[in-house]
Amino acid sequence: MGQMDLLTIVLGAAAFFFVGMVWYGVLFGKIWKRAIGRGEDEGFSGDRPLWLVFGLTFAFALLISLTLAHQFAMSSPSVRAMMMISVGYGLMLMVPAVGIRYLYLNAPWRVFAIDAGFFVTAMAAMGAVFVVLR
Repeated sequence: MGQMDLLTIVLGAAAFFFVGMVWYGVLFGKIWKRAIGRGEDEGFSGDRPLWLVFGLTFAFALLISLTLAHQFAMSSPSVRAMMMISVGYGLMLMVPAVGIRYLYLNAPWRVFAIDAGFFVTAMAAMGAVFVVLR
C-alpha cells in the first residue's frame, strides 16, 4: 500500500476548486445563473454567506481528494490509470448522482449538462495534480 501525501490532497482539492471558479465564473456563470433562475448580478450563494458556501465547497473537495488519494494508495496505479480513475469518478459516480438528484428536482437539462461537465473536468484536474506530484 502506498502513502497518502497531505500536500497533494490539498492541492488536488485546490485544483477542483479552481476549476469551479473558472467554470461557474468565466465559462458558464451567466448561462448557469439564468438556467437556475438567478439574475446575473446575484451571487452564487443565495441567502447563505459566501464564505460558508466556498468554505464548505473546499471542505467537500478535500473529502473527494482524500478519497482519490486513498484509492491511489491502495492500488498503486500507473499514470494512465490514475487519470482514468479520476475521470471515471467524475463520469461514472458524480454525474449519475447529480443526474438522479436533478431528475427529482426537475432541474433544467442545461443545468445538469453544465454541472456534469464541471465534475468530469474538475476530477481530471484533480487527477492531474496527483499525477504531477506522484
